[in-house]
Amino acid sequence: MRKTFWITGLLVLALIEAKAQEKPWQFAHISDTHIGNETSIEDLQRTIKDINANSVLDFVVITGDITEFGSDEELKTAREMFNSLNKPWYIIPGNHDMKWSESGGNSFKKVFGSETVAFKHNGFLFLGTNCGPNMRMSPGQVPRENIVWLDSVLKQTPAQTPVIFMNHYPQDSSLNNWYEIIDRLKTHNTQLVICGHGHSNQHLNFEGIPGVMGRSNLRAKDTIGGYNIVTIKGDSVFYNERLPGVMTKPTWTKDRLYQHDFTKDNYPRPSYAVNKQFGDLKQVWTLQDDNDIGAGTTIIGNMVIVTNTGGWIKAYAVNSGKKIWATKTGGKLYSTPCASGNAIVVACADNFLYCLQKNTGKVNWKAAAEKPLVTSPVIADGRVFCGGSDGHFRCFELSSGKLNWDFNQVKGFVETRPLLYNGRIYFGSWGNHFYVLDQKSGSLIWSWSDGYTNRMFSPAACNPVATGNRVFIVAPDRYMTCFDASGGKVIWRNGDPKIRVRESMGLSADSSLVFVKTMDGDILGIDTRSDNMDVKWKAGRNIGYDISPSMVEEHDGLVFALSDSGSIYSFKRNDGSLVWIHKLTNCLVNPLGFSNDHKLIATTMDGNISCLKY
Repeated sequence: MRKTFWITGLLVLALIEAKAQEKPWQFAHISDTHIGNETSIEDLQRTIKDINANSVLDFVVITGDITEFGSDEELKTAREMFNSLNKPWYIIPGNHDMKWSESGGNSFKKVFGSETVAFKHNGFLFLGTNCGPNMRMSPGQVPRENIVWLDSVLKQTPAQTPVIFMNHYPQDSSLNNWYEIIDRLKTHNTQLVICGHGHSNQHLNFEGIPGVMGRSNLRAKDTIGGYNIVTIKGDSVFYNERLPGVMTKPTWTKDRLYQHDFTKDNYPRPSYAVNKQFGDLKQVWTLQDDNDIGAGTTIIGNMVIVTNTGGWIKAYAVNSGKKIWATKTGGKLYSTPCASGNAIVVACADNFLYCLQKNTGKVNWKAAAEKPLVTSPVIADGRVFCGGSDGHFRCFELSSGKLNWDFNQVKGFVETRPLLYNGRIYFGSWGNHFYVLDQKSGSLIWSWSDGYTNRMFSPAACNPVATGNRVFIVAPDRYMTCFDASGGKVIWRNGDPKIRVRESMGLSADSSLVFVKTMDGDILGIDTRSDNMDVKWKAGRNIGYDISPSMVEEHDGLVFALSDSGSIYSFKRNDGSLVWIHKLTNCLVNPLGFSNDHKLIATTMDGNISCLKY
């Protein structure tokens, strides 16, 4: 009798649980709040008040682009506002929170606790990750460390557990590594993907997985903004747009939630067939880091120094890839190391400039800034020059870290590696300005503004080049500018729609050309002596639409151009003809490091490190 009663009790509990799952439940989906936008605070206040008045909603998810520019002030404002919600809320970053972040993405984690999300509700597992791009302009990319995290969560999750995945970007080719996420989701019972980014309500499909893009919370051209109420009832999901305090619109999309059969899937993936076409290029060794790599490398003798977003500075043997030493910092690193003598200097998003001992990685000294450092320092004449996110540009003694001088009038934050030329320092900032300082005293010699109020047009991510008393920059406004290096007079400034420059440039070995990579995939050489944008050289292969800021460089009579989808292109300097192409991954290639024996070290944003012999 006891056994019969026990079995009966289990059946009753199962029926109760099944009935509970059939009961409709709801949550709010907010996206693209863009705190910093003109109406963003009022729009979000109205939405939060509306959600707080709705006792039926179980929780809130916020799918990225929380801020307009990723600033600490915008992030803190957003946090304070979301804290006024009277129900649980879960948040992930978007491209605006990470690409233009003065903290290199460090502050998002500090303010919100994490850039990933995992929680369970009514039998569903909700997962969310960052989408990038992180600091470096490119298509979106889920960071390598987020993929490692996703692997660990899925490993602990029963394959039958229904999963709802959240990302700011759609899970398609707008993300460089969409397939890495999709392939992992297909190993489990993924039933729905929700996202933002497009600012509009859209029903989508990601390789057989239903997808829903939610509208922006901003009002745009309307009088008020809005969000979505999501209802899950039985095996179906329903989306209704909500105008706060006004009305809930009729269901605009719905879909079934069920376990899909992904075993017969055959969707396209990035091809590496191009690597078989060029037999003279040899891959000496390759490594895969567990974190993103968002900066170039520095080769010192037989060592290459690499930084990553896990906060590690690592030294590897150039010939073998064997790790020699590793030093942990307290924040993400987007800094290309620089070296002089026995010292290596790296800037970090933990607010410190580090000087390490070359052979051991031991920290010689640390110099503090008031905010994170997401730039790359340079060394000259026993001194280190480095910009910051705190409105300062500083000079330190290399031997001791003692502050030599401090220029405190920078508008916006500094991301670019500064140029030292004729005793002066040239750099741009994410405040629409370009500055020139005296190298010895730090005094301002001249500055220039591009005239925009939109910070995203700033000349901040290109590495300036100079020759013949001329300085050249390119910027996201698609203009190239040539200055008189001494006085700052604009010699020419061109925004030719047929030559859509952005942030990628470099100087030829003989200084006769400024190489630029256009958004349309052309690699051009601009005459450095002409009084206009005079194209004197062109690569014989178009690389396709590309927005990465990585430098175009000349070595050994070859011109190297790098793509935002993992490929290195090599052209002959004399006639522009293609020599070889090599695809490393499907993510942005960082500036290369060259040794004197026809070896190069390439790193990619998704953590690949490779040594190639060319």
